[in-house]
Amino acid sequence: MTNQNVVVSDPKSAIGMAIAVSVSKSSFFSPPVQKPPTVVPGGYITISLKKIETGGAGGTGRVGAWVDSMRASSPTRIKSTPSLSDIEAQSSWMLRHPSALHAFEQIVNASKGKKIVMFLDYDGTLSPIVEDPDQAFMSKEMRAAVKDAARYFPTAIVSGRCRDKVHGFVKLSELYYAGSHGMDIKGPAKGRKYHKGNQSLLCQPASEFLPMIDEVYKTLLEKTKSTPGAKVENNKFCLSVHFRCVDEQRWTALAEQVRLVLNQYPKLRLTQGRKVLEIRPTIKWDKGNALEFLLESLGYANSNDVFPIYIGDDRTDEDAFKVLRNRGQGFGILVSKFPKETSASYSLQEPTEGYELFATFGGVEKKFVTKAIYGVGIEEVINNPILEFCWGRLELCIFLL
Repeated sequence: MTNQNVVVSDPKSAIGMAIAVSVSKSSFFSPPVQKPPTVVPGGYITISLKKIETGGAGGTGRVGAWVDSMRASSPTRIKSTPSLSDIEAQSSWMLRHPSALHAFEQIVNASKGKKIVMFLDYDGTLSPIVEDPDQAFMSKEMRAAVKDAARYFPTAIVSGRCRDKVHGFVKLSELYYAGSHGMDIKGPAKGRKYHKGNQSLLCQPASEFLPMIDEVYKTLLEKTKSTPGAKVENNKFCLSVHFRCVDEQRWTALAEQVRLVLNQYPKLRLTQGRKVLEIRPTIKWDKGNALEFLLESLGYANSNDVFPIYIGDDRTDEDAFKVLRNRGQGFGILVSKFPKETSASYSLQEPTEGYELFATFGGVEKKFVTKAIYGVGIEEVINNPILEFCWGRLELCIFLL
């Protein structure tokens, strides 16, 4: 048996105790199933929900599958001028995954009488995808929109990045942060609006892998020096090998370098995101588990009155989308310009649309609050100096709660 420690540093709450989750090795390190990616005709890409994974790295055939998957997800393979069949495929996909902005009223109606909880990926959702991952800054407008939404809804950032790094990008202390694909979760500082108890929430189910991850990181740094443009990022409980700036002719050599290293570590697995290879422990923990853990921490484990919304752009976000579908609560929203196989219910074209969505959510909640307290709509507040002053005081109180 292997014990995984999930620590919640809050002795007074219902979840305030150290939780030891015992999982047998046979299920904990179960070998994943690998399938090659599929590419639909006409230039648009469909990425299988069964990720290219391995516990250990296999041989050259598996490297070939990795490279095929790397090519399938490459924007350079997408036609600039879509054909008629492409347009029809896009229209069909949009019917199944309509714009969250266009369907906003439908989403609001579904959430009436329930507590919205927001879950947000970072790269490609709150910030644009950029060549240098260290330069993936979110705009001031996006930060303000997220901050405003967090006044009304518990809000969490769920990223593959190191928790401290994504916190450094977002710079909002009132949020929950789940880094390393959910393997490093920390709640807001005590005294924040949605925080329960006297101490902060902490969950790190892969702590025993830290020495191994650090060892592999140092090895990959050395091994990938010969590949121009390759960047290895240490995300604490997982590693990222970025190949966005690597010449496509060198992808096979890079994948082979990663394979040779992972051959020595059967308790690590490889998955793929957007122009990045992800190396993670083989524990059964992902962004979907992080979503469920946070809902439980907020007191919504078995509640019918919660409405989770998860917005993300990556394959790893599909684990969270699946959880929402299985729960039959809330919606997943995929950020993508192109049709992809997904368990999300709605879509957004790009991060700037996410900004519009957050701003709209905040505006709707503000209308509900002003109507409930003052008996008037927000438009009347804006046009009435006295009520506007009162609203300012109310916002301050909400922030301080």
